[in-house]
Amino acid sequence: MFQLHLDASEFPHGPTSMLNHPSRREMLQVGCSGLLGLTMPTVLSKSAQASVIPPRIKSVVLVFLTGGGSHIDTFDPKPDSPEIRGEFSPISTSIPGVQFTEHVPMLAERANLMTIVRSMSHKDNRHLSGTHNTLTGAEQPFRGDANEDKELNRGDWPSYGSALSHFRPRPDGIPTQVTVPKPLIEGNLTWPGQHAGILGPKHDPFQINGDPAQDEFKVSGLHLPDGLSVERLQGRHSLLQQLSANRAQLDRWASTQAFNQQQEIAYSMLTASKFANAFKIQQEPDAVRERYGKNSMGQTLLLARRLVECEIPVVQCNMGRVQTWDNHTDIFPKMKDKLLPQLDRGVSALLDDLQETGLLDQTMVIVVGEFGRTPKISQLSGKGIVGRGHWAAAYTALFAGGGVQGGQLIGETDQNGAYPITTPFHPNDLGATVYHSLGVDPHAMLIDKQDRPIHLNRGKVMHELFSSV
Repeated sequence: MFQLHLDASEFPHGPTSMLNHPSRREMLQVGCSGLLGLTMPTVLSKSAQASVIPPRIKSVVLVFLTGGGSHIDTFDPKPDSPEIRGEFSPISTSIPGVQFTEHVPMLAERANLMTIVRSMSHKDNRHLSGTHNTLTGAEQPFRGDANEDKELNRGDWPSYGSALSHFRPRPDGIPTQVTVPKPLIEGNLTWPGQHAGILGPKHDPFQINGDPAQDEFKVSGLHLPDGLSVERLQGRHSLLQQLSANRAQLDRWASTQAFNQQQEIAYSMLTASKFANAFKIQQEPDAVRERYGKNSMGQTLLLARRLVECEIPVVQCNMGRVQTWDNHTDIFPKMKDKLLPQLDRGVSALLDDLQETGLLDQTMVIVVGEFGRTPKISQLSGKGIVGRGHWAAAYTALFAGGGVQGGQLIGETDQNGAYPITTPFHPNDLGATVYHSLGVDPHAMLIDKQDRPIHLNRGKVMHELFSSV
């Protein structure tokens, strides 16, 4: 019988490095060892197990400003630069010396719950690949023009929940990521980064396609096991409680193992019931729905709260269609009259509810777009109303909950809001932080479509979020 002997000198990162962070050289060595009984799937399986780390939190709510919101007109105003600041005035926040713009007053009051990162930065001004980077924590490997990216690309990196499904699969069949209210699709163009990519459709997020602000909103495709109704499941829960209370008697006629199996099945059914009920947003009192705002953004964030209560690990909240925040024209009326009031009210209500119920400690809320907007106000040719273009060199992200240090400002941009003058943070770093918080080693290994070992993420965890700097 062949036996494999590993020489420690062949693995410079230590005797367990191949399982924790296998390098390309180490993986190639393993690839040549199939005859010795150690195959690539075996190593990857062990690597996946070693990539699971203790989670800090249970859920991430990613509030995505689709199309890239203006940092200057929201969370990084430049009142001393008249040609840059636009039409909005700054207001004070609950963090001394930190200002937001006047149309997010509720978030300004809750700044003490947040860490505000004003030095997000990367070099990609394209919507598609920028979105991919934000929603996956990895740069898109193959990029083409919008006209070339019509179909869902299985060569892309997985979304956060998809990767979590791979490394930390749930035993109850409930999805690890839910995307609300609609996927990012424009015509027949599907935005990258929303799916499982190279991991395959098995790990795709559960995507809703409806507006929760509409009275007729409902989610189809949710089926309880064996066609059970919620009422029957509740009955089984009562039975389960009775069985548990009489455990000693049960042990006389059934093995403990068999009982545990039935118990797991019962809990799985109950979890499925709770998940299905989460989408019945009409059950919320009118006062609660009004507090979030009776609009698509507000009700999407209310739905996110209900999904967090079901312990869904990743909830992606798309704040509008694919380019809702892509305001090349008419930027100030759009933001003043619709976008900012809806975002302000909805996110504030979400933070309030999570804090009141104690869920904020175990839930990280992130508000970010794929990039910011140009400091210079301009107008497109032939358009009479001004706007701002794409600007990835500097923008802002808000973080709250999940152990994030509240009342903290990290990073600073120059007087024009054009470039960070402090250490920049990349979307890859945001991704590393999400994975680390949810219990996955950001440097875990995957296999791409060419059967090559690749790192899940190449960013650095933003440890600055979790302690004063």
